[in-house]
Amino acid sequence: MTPSRTIVITGASDGIGAAAARLLAGRGDRLILVGRSPAKTAEVARQTGAEHLIADFASLAQVRELAAQLADRVDGTGIDALANNAGGIFGRRDLSEDGLDLTWQVDHLAPFLLTNLLLPQLQARRGAVITTSSMAHRIPRRLDPETAGRTPHRSALEAYGAAKLANVLFTRGLHDRVHGEGVSAAAFHPGVVATGFGASTTGPMRWFYASALGRRTMITAEQGGQNLAWFLTGTPGTTWTSGRYYDQRRPTTKVNPLAEDPDLADRLWRRSAEAVGLDA
Repeated sequence: MTPSRTIVITGASDGIGAAAARLLAGRGDRLILVGRSPAKTAEVARQTGAEHLIADFASLAQVRELAAQLADRVDGTGIDALANNAGGIFGRRDLSEDGLDLTWQVDHLAPFLLTNLLLPQLQARRGAVITTSSMAHRIPRRLDPETAGRTPHRSALEAYGAAKLANVLFTRGLHDRVHGEGVSAAAFHPGVVATGFGASTTGPMRWFYASALGRRTMITAEQGGQNLAWFLTGTPGTTWTSGRYYDQRRPTTKVNPLAEDPDLADRLWRRSAEAVGLDA
């Protein structure tokens, strides 16, 4: 049977990415899962009958290699949906292989680079780009694209908020640039999900995710995966609207005012392109 659609999910070795993959298994779609852990990613692929690739977003070189591998695998067919779901929160002074703030690179620059490198494959199928953001995008009161990722934040949560704000700005910038060519984009808060998120940092975020109080207020990874799968299986323009930010499956007005600034979105796009070696 020829697969009806090709869906790529990053951050698929655990959490809502793995949950979404399990929900999508058996639909007749071609699933390509991307994760950092070879063992975990291979196991989710085995459970779902999916293909899988390995990449660590702390390395932009690995992101470029991943894009090349994906382009080779889907040659002649294209990509119907790309889920930019990989992400995390790290210590405020943790640096990537490329010498950048680790949270900024893993959560923003890596998916920015991957999406841009895969635009020909997405355009071939009038594809969709779904980016997992967070309600934490409302935390920042300012964002300077010229220094983002290069200067330390006061806290890990502040760094995470900046990267999640960048996700929303990137989604709107992507919509402005390529929606006319058939590519749709949305960013969403998946809910506060009971996963191992926050384990790589210290302070209140780690405490909250590990506490009984925190667990009682969270949704399960399966529920978060359902929210991601809803976008991946939906129809842009019917199920959801391109260029928008959603709280789980609902469009919301609870958006950081900075995310509504087209000049900031453009500056961020240009600075991000420069940081990863792309033409703006």
